[in-house]
Amino acid sequence: MSKIRQYFNTLEITKGFFIALLASLFIYLNHWGFAYPILITIFALASLFILLQSNKTTWAWYGIFIGVFWFWWIALSLQHYGYAWGFPVGIVIISLMYGVIFYFIAWLSEKIETLLKINAVFIKAFALFGFSYLHPFGFDWLKPELIFLESYLGIEKWQFGLILMSISLTIWKKNILFLLLIFTAYEPSNHISKTVNTNIQLISTQVTVKDKWDKTLHEKQFNTVFYAIDQAIDANKTLIILPESVFPIFLNRSQSLIHTLQEKAKHISIVAGGLYWDGKTPRNSTYIFTNNKITVANKVLLVPFGESNPLPNFLSKWVNKVFYDGAVDYKASSDIIDYKIDGITYRNAICFEATSEKLYEKDKKGNYPQNMIVLSNNGWFTPSIEPTLQKLLLQYYSQKYNTTIYHAINMSESYIIQKGKCLNIKL
Repeated sequence: MSKIRQYFNTLEITKGFFIALLASLFIYLNHWGFAYPILITIFALASLFILLQSNKTTWAWYGIFIGVFWFWWIALSLQHYGYAWGFPVGIVIISLMYGVIFYFIAWLSEKIETLLKINAVFIKAFALFGFSYLHPFGFDWLKPELIFLESYLGIEKWQFGLILMSISLTIWKKNILFLLLIFTAYEPSNHISKTVNTNIQLISTQVTVKDKWDKTLHEKQFNTVFYAIDQAIDANKTLIILPESVFPIFLNRSQSLIHTLQEKAKHISIVAGGLYWDGKTPRNSTYIFTNNKITVANKVLLVPFGESNPLPNFLSKWVNKVFYDGAVDYKASSDIIDYKIDGITYRNAICFEATSEKLYEKDKKGNYPQNMIVLSNNGWFTPSIEPTLQKLLLQYYSQKYNTTIYHAINMSESYIIQKGKCLNIKL
């Protein structure tokens, strides 16, 4: 009992809560519109400084509260399947998973210190450095370096490594002069040229999950989409981008809709989200209409549990039967798709996959994607901080790979990201 009680020490719980709060404030400050670089820099450095000096119990509670602060919104999706009661259960499972991971990191660090006489602070720092490569169930939204995104410091791996080294040396040698190394990770403000294509019309829709899949409301929803396309044509736009599953049907099986979109595509290029059925399995897809050509780009990375079950096959079938009325998983495409519109190449991405490193792989010519069109449906997780965290991750990848991102969203505001900055440009 005494061993169990040590993990429920009020001081350790409070400390873990405080560190996790410091490491999460950048999300909430951005969400509330108070993302000042000086505050974010101070909070981020303070969280790392305290965490690296803490024991495994604090690390466990830090992981638990990080799971809550960063990912509580995941459990919101359960209400759409009729399991609103599962909201607290989902939060507990998520938080415990991260609590175990962080506890193991600290426990292993202390063991290595004992065996190899390497100070545990360096092992912990190395673990944080590599944490972004750890993807529980294929979910990779927890990137420790993300806390510096809107700070005065950089988010590149070498910059994050220098920050961790500076803090680790300061703790080890008890000499604050080592903190001067942090200045080598300084990130100058990016110059935004604002040379985005103003002939592009990004559309935001406000259709709840319940209404989206209500077939009796589809005609009204589709007419709203066609009206938006007509307005873009009247405004002399050359491309209109519509959100994920703006057509929540197997669009390739609806010739009347295909015909209507083809007719409108004679005046404007159209990128829209819809479902695709090949006769065996469903796919989440992007439909690209340009003149007389139709291109279908299927999703490459599926949402864990939401679109594809990452559990072993026998467990996956049971979960689908119990929680999803026996529905089959979506099928992912094996190839990342790039397509051209008006001579410009765009990387296709649908929601979750745009926040994954895989979608930023080099093309056949050895170049990172210069432009990316992302379609999302955030209705599953609103109202919450999910759209904000998603935006921050897209800013992270945009800055890292110099990719301009055009993001059309359902249930939150659409935007353009260039050089890691979200542009306030009305299109």
